[in-house]
Amino acid sequence: VAVKKSKIVVQREIKEFINEVAVLSQVNHRNVVKLLGCCLETEVPLLVYEFISNGTLCHHLHIDGPISLPWDDRMRIATEVAKALSYLHSAASVPIFHRDIKSANILLDDALTAKVSDFGASRYIPIDQTGVTTAVQGTMGYLDPMYYYTGRLTDKSDVFSFGVLLVELLTRKRPYVYRSVDDDGLVSHFVSLLADGKLVDIIDPQVMEEEGGEIQEVATLAAMCTKLKGEDRPTMREVEMTLESLLMKKRQGQYNGTPMRSGGDEATPHYRVTGRDCNEASRQYTMEDEICLSANYPR
Repeated sequence: VAVKKSKIVVQREIKEFINEVAVLSQVNHRNVVKLLGCCLETEVPLLVYEFISNGTLCHHLHIDGPISLPWDDRMRIATEVAKALSYLHSAASVPIFHRDIKSANILLDDALTAKVSDFGASRYIPIDQTGVTTAVQGTMGYLDPMYYYTGRLTDKSDVFSFGVLLVELLTRKRPYVYRSVDDDGLVSHFVSLLADGKLVDIIDPQVMEEEGGEIQEVATLAAMCTKLKGEDRPTMREVEMTLESLLMKKRQGQYNGTPMRSGGDEATPHYRVTGRDCNEASRQYTMEDEICLSANYPR
């Protein structure tokens, strides 16, 4: 087992631990880490989890050297994370928003099966409420700008973070540190290159070598997930279905011995980026510097 213990006695951390118990006791999904037990009678709470032996997605993706996780594994892991989030949003007894989806919070087992972890910041959302105002929590680089500015948490905040994760899987660049030569953040630079038809400038060379024609579809989906307005983003269920469809076509192509290639009817994405979409996405990311600056000031 793995035991999670707060490093210091801080009431906020204790509340997060208790919140994690409450959330995970309601969850049963193969792609969510299992909570086996807890002890709340010690000086700091202890949580007991199934032991996930193979570290984090971040650890596997951002290793030194030119070769990292195979593209097939990256696509499958993305699909598994999408399944977990879709379940949390729409199939759990009460909708649950994770609030901190990032590669460091995706654990991998011996078979590289994804397990979403770290539910300390997660929130139950009553079914009759479409958004709840909360204290903003999350990780810069993955954080939904609209949630950051308004404090209004919706399921589309997780969709945004998942879109950033897709960009990270495609590019093998860290969202919270990457800056382009023009000082753009990772997602804004990615969306701009997608709009200009220059994705090859930012995609991980290993992915370019291993992919079977699905990069454009995955990139388009990532751009849709990271649109400025939450209502313009797909739901996690739609994201899950899109990735499942791409995986199925990819496997069929491998089985038939003919790699799937973009441009044909057999590889039609569920979402398409228009020039207007990309302009909106680019405008959104002029907000990144504002976010960094405004973090020092009250909203």
